Amino acid sequence: MKFETPLIPGKLIKRYKRFLTDVELADGTVVVAHCANSGSMLSVNDAGADVWLSPANDPKRKLKYTWELIKIGDAPNSAMVGINTQHPNRIVYEAIEAGKIAELSGYESQRREVKYGKNSRIDVLLESVDKPMCYVEVKNTTMRRDLSPGAPAEFPDAVTARGAKHLEELGDMVEQGHRAVMFYLVQRDDADTFTVAADIDPTYAQGLQAAIKRGVEVVAYGCRVTPEEIEIDRPVTIQLA
Repeated sequence: MKFETPLIPGKLIKRYKRFLTDVELADGTVVVAHCANSGSMLSVNDAGADVWLSPANDPKRKLKYTWELIKIGDAPNSAMVGINTQHPNRIVYEAIEAGKIAELSGYESQRREVKYGKNSRIDVLLESVDKPMCYVEVKNTTMRRDLSPGAPAEFPDAVTARGAKHLEELGDMVEQGHRAVMFYLVQRDDADTFTVAADIDPTYAQGLQAAIKRGVEVVAYGCRVTPEEIEIDRPVTIQLA
């Protein structure tokens, strides 16, 4: 996924009220940017960190910027992280289309935001005449509390009743004869393993184990993150208890 317009660098001052962020630009101007992330953003909201904003295309929009990226840590152990949760579905969709996701290859068509389950929408639906439909739920993963080599990225960073509901619905699809995949998109360039943060949301962790027993598949991929684009570039090893 390429950014449509050049991103604007700045320094993070603070994130507050979930969807607001104060950022100091290079000229010293302080702007309020939209934060398109409803999670806790644990490990990716350090004050003083380098961040990048996208300018709004709509001149009538109240907030003229959206927070897109943050740089965590110092070289040589720094990492770029994409924090905008509006992008993961598009990133995964483009990667499937380009044949970068081996587990999701071989389908004739794919659609986004298709209604299913209990008043939900599946992020990506893959279809072919010769195989069962494949329901793909995408979860954005940014948290990495331990920055030591080999430490995993983790999901979720806050309790997510909605995420638990999606796991149940994916299991329902398997029992109806379809294929269902829980896809964790690690929007970081420094993590090669993934795990579930059971200490943050034990109910979700239990729900994932139950979904796996019902036949739901689990896939995780990491990203290359730059101010120009975010793209899937590697499979990530899944570590579950």
